[in-house]
Amino acid sequence: MDRSANDRLQPETHPAVPACDDQAAPDPAALADPTLLTPVQRRVARLVQTLETDIIPRLVKAHRPAAETPGAAVPVSWPALEALARMCYAANEGPLHGAVLALRQAGVPVERIYVELLAPAARELGRLWEEDHCDFTDVTVGVGRLQQLLRELSPAFGAELERPADGRRILLLPAPGEQHTLGASMAAEFFRRAGWDVVGGVGGLGLDPVEAVQAEWFDILGLSAGNLARVDWLRDCIAHARRVSRNHGLGVLVGGPLFVTQPDVGATLGCDFVVTEGQRGPEFAEALLASRSQRL
Repeated sequence: MDRSANDRLQPETHPAVPACDDQAAPDPAALADPTLLTPVQRRVARLVQTLETDIIPRLVKAHRPAAETPGAAVPVSWPALEALARMCYAANEGPLHGAVLALRQAGVPVERIYVELLAPAARELGRLWEEDHCDFTDVTVGVGRLQQLLRELSPAFGAELERPADGRRILLLPAPGEQHTLGASMAAEFFRRAGWDVVGGVGGLGLDPVEAVQAEWFDILGLSAGNLARVDWLRDCIAHARRVSRNHGLGVLVGGPLFVTQPDVGATLGCDFVVTEGQRGPEFAEALLASRSQRL
């Protein structure tokens, strides 16, 4: 049975994440040299980089000027930042859900909650881990709860703006092996909010992009990657997808932490646009469709 929005924001019980033997924060010198990090520390370092260079910029850039933001005049009392981050991995997740529910009941729009609550909480989690105030398990639990809130708030986020009648269709997928999908979730939300029919996102894990564009019509293929190890896959995937796509004018966007840290890589892949600010994805996609229409 489907639950109401309020019910979905009530605390739920989640299994604990198994502790790791190798979860201590790294020595500061090791952060500058990844070869000095243990495997677990490298995983958390990648997570921190994703939070800082991909997810946070997408959310912050999405924050429109106050005059244009629905509910911007609502006075808000935000939780203290460190206390908020600790709520994310506390044994009892009730205070975190309660804080978000109180904001929604007070009329605070979801966009402000994304930008002024969830994004700072994610960044603060990274800081606490780097300074040895929490461990790998804490960060994992904290990011998982932020993803849960993102899913629970998604319907309300899409409803804050009226969708245009002429929706478009996009396939959004991460490169194989990508472990952290909060950024992909946010990209999907921006497209849905702009009126696009989105296939993929977190729900698309396991889909093969080449097979998908061959089987169904998509206006745009969007691929995300976190590091240079995915470059060859991206190049081959884009070339193959263009050859077999049912849409011979398929547009291709790429994004993710890889292109924030290595902006020149995109020029070697055969894509149409590199998107480093997630909220601009629909803008680039619409530009591709407009240019295609002009060529026809």
